[in-house]
Amino acid sequence: MLLANAVAVLHAAVVLFMLTGALLALRWPRLALVHAPVALAVLAVNLAGAPCPLTTVELALREQAGAPPYDGGFLGHFLFGPLGLDVRSVAVQVGMYSVALGLNAVGYALLLRRVRRTAPPATTRRSARAPGRRRRGPRRRTRGPRAAAPRAGRRSASRTSAPGRR
Repeated sequence: MLLANAVAVLHAAVVLFMLTGALLALRWPRLALVHAPVALAVLAVNLAGAPCPLTTVELALREQAGAPPYDGGFLGHFLFGPLGLDVRSVAVQVGMYSVALGLNAVGYALLLRRVRRTAPPATTRRSARAPGRRRRGPRRRTRGPRAAAPRAGRRSASRTSAPGRR
């Protein structure tokens, strides 16, 4: 029975990760590389109407331990059942998909916005030049209004004309 409960805890973690992974990826962007395949797999299993592999394993372990199996799947038994909702009803299904897709859409939209904002420009000045062509000599800069300011290391006129200094 302990193994069946461990699978149930793992199942809960997968469901929670599927719901919040895109939002967690805002903090840790590389997490999206793990979250996207997990979320797509969970979505594919749900849309296909296939039984969840984790639920199948959990029910088999419960049966081996002599515990009665439950009906309605993991979410139906642990989440919607205690709330008095039927997991097979259209309203619950629409609500479930709306929450899951909504959280992930918001998370990935914000992540994409952040990536676009911090991405470097597509072309740079150096990459725009023909390959193999080198720039010759230092780049000349025009000096603006600060051109009249004395440069560091030069002596000003008042210092060189001061008595006793030569």
